[in-house]
Amino acid sequence: MKRFSLSPLSLALAAAVATPVLANERNTHLETVSVIGDTEAISSLPGSAHLIDAADLERFEFVDINRMVREVPGLYLLEEDGYGLRPNLGIRGSGSGRSGKISLMEDGVLIAPAPYAAPSAYYFPTAGRLNTVEVLKGPATLQYGPFTVGGAVNMLSTPIPGDAAGMVQLEAGEYGESRLHSYYGASTDTTGWLLETHQQYADGFREIDRADSADIAKEDYLLKGRLRSAPDASYQQQLDIKVQYSEEESGMSYLGLTDADFKKDPNRRYGISALDEMQNRHSGVQLNHSIALSDSFSLHTQAYYNKFKRDWFKTSLGGLIDLANGGDAEAQAQLDGGLDTEFGIKHNNRKYESRGLQVSANWQLQTGGLDHDLTFGLRRHWDEVDRFQPSENFRQTNGELVFQDISLPSSSNNRVEEASATSFFAYDEIQLADKLTLTAVLRYEDIETEQQRYNDPERNEKGSSKSNQLDEWLPGLGLVYDLNDQWSLLAGVHRGFAPPGAGSDDGVGAELSTNYEWGARFNNGSLRGEMIAFFSDYENTIQNCSIAVPCPNDADSGSYQLGEAEIKGVEAAIGSDWGLANGWAIPLRVSYTYTDAEITKDSDDGDLLAGDNLAHLPENVFALSAGLDSGAAWRVNLTAAYQDEMCVNNACNRGGTDRFDHTESLWVLDAAAHYDFSEDLTTYLKVDNLFDEQAIVNRGPDGARANRPRTATLGMKFVF
Repeated sequence: MKRFSLSPLSLALAAAVATPVLANERNTHLETVSVIGDTEAISSLPGSAHLIDAADLERFEFVDINRMVREVPGLYLLEEDGYGLRPNLGIRGSGSGRSGKISLMEDGVLIAPAPYAAPSAYYFPTAGRLNTVEVLKGPATLQYGPFTVGGAVNMLSTPIPGDAAGMVQLEAGEYGESRLHSYYGASTDTTGWLLETHQQYADGFREIDRADSADIAKEDYLLKGRLRSAPDASYQQQLDIKVQYSEEESGMSYLGLTDADFKKDPNRRYGISALDEMQNRHSGVQLNHSIALSDSFSLHTQAYYNKFKRDWFKTSLGGLIDLANGGDAEAQAQLDGGLDTEFGIKHNNRKYESRGLQVSANWQLQTGGLDHDLTFGLRRHWDEVDRFQPSENFRQTNGELVFQDISLPSSSNNRVEEASATSFFAYDEIQLADKLTLTAVLRYEDIETEQQRYNDPERNEKGSSKSNQLDEWLPGLGLVYDLNDQWSLLAGVHRGFAPPGAGSDDGVGAELSTNYEWGARFNNGSLRGEMIAFFSDYENTIQNCSIAVPCPNDADSGSYQLGEAEIKGVEAAIGSDWGLANGWAIPLRVSYTYTDAEITKDSDDGDLLAGDNLAHLPENVFALSAGLDSGAAWRVNLTAAYQDEMCVNNACNRGGTDRFDHTESLWVLDAAAHYDFSEDLTTYLKVDNLFDEQAIVNRGPDGARANRPRTATLGMKFVF
């Protein structure tokens, strides 16, 4: 394990600009957690960016991140459990498995359990407590990394209120659902604090044969504190601390249904999976410090530590679903519980740690008559995943699950993987003319990974080991030209990068691509829209293998190289809040994404051929939301979302394949109605999946699974 070591860069910069100025001349905006800022900042970015703020989230009161972000063009979803507990998000064809190909952040720092060593995001922040979601694509993503092939998703937690304020929100709904979300905080000129909890429970909508339903219990607690310099201090500075803890118990399984059983009842679950359960705990600490050293220079430091412990107790049936889909009567009988069989349930038991320190500076200066808004920074990061995964053996006898014995883990299930990374970026927004802005960005990543397997449970005997090292320079350029006050044109190119996980062999390279985009934005104050075309030329496409999304060679760990590929498409979005007479308004949002992706060169082993598709990538994605706001006590909102069917492997477009190689296309309509009893008290009724449309939205890793059925929920919110 390497210790943190920072170059003297930050100290030298501080010394170079440490000239006192009057407090009222200094930029006192010291927040560092946002990557976009606000909707006004989007117009200057050389790529696509979308911000879902607190008002947007309040329209539907969603607690599922999939529903929150599905209006964002260029973003793809692969649903799994119906609640968004462990979402699969992808951006511009980057791959959606466990959101492992995007830079996933909370409050500006990496939040996946081990973003370098094991980037699959088995932990995801509790969506119901989020205040804002930012999605960033294009050259600007090089500021964050390490995943720049698609983009970045940054989730902002509840901010410390400016004055003493609080909120209590209660919900109760179908399938035993209930939710409590509450916070209280206060601020003075120099201090601030916030205490928050979010608690979510449900019996679940999947009924398990000869057992109860798949229930959910998730609790999340958050504490924030702040110290800020006095208004008349020589230097304005701010120190924030965030402490978070959450735990979950949920009866989630990877076992789905045969197509025949799905058609009869999409919400059924086989009794052989009755013991499947996820248990996890997450804790994190984040420190943010910012200081304005002059009216044109500020320095920001963030230190973070996250720990995640999980045990997903899941049955492994060795392809029983495939056999039953093929007409094997014995396999079907085993699933139904009518035929005795022996099987194992593995403790997918893992401990993750990640920690890091990142320092960045913002410097506004002039050179040669040109205005520069320069940001540069350095990050030192380390993470680790420790797997110790025994299996419990059971026998299904007359439909009952009878414990037999325990199998100790093999070396593949008894291993430690770690990664250390040093990264640097420089991002310069240069005003070339009144209407023309050039953005130049450069990122550097230096990554070392190691894997050590053990041959015995006590870890006295080391088994095989792997190590890898890679470094890359990642440049990017962007242009924004303002045609007038309403129209602007943009174009950008940047180097896409995604590191392989710690299970990769020595010499395995990163996923690399050259990403292009160009398009136009329009904003006249009441109507705003954009249309952007994108093209990504992949020199090497890599899939991180997992049980959730196995690789083409059926591996569920390590990395698999898919080779050269091309991804191209178009994103479009338009939105407005049309004002009517007497204060009435009609909010409207429409987004559409078209994507065409294929492998462009045969793999060396011949398993993949030029023309093969990329898995879990829909061709068409569409979302529309509309509402009616009285401007007084009540408002109603509707949202409709469509996603095409998807191939579940890389060869389903060759011809001669069957329906088991595809998911199904799906339209879903959600609705919400709010009524304000007063400025402080609001009640609402929301109905997810209003028309109760269900389809096969996922087939991996073991059988067909459905989206959430129609679910009505009644809620009340009190602010004080």
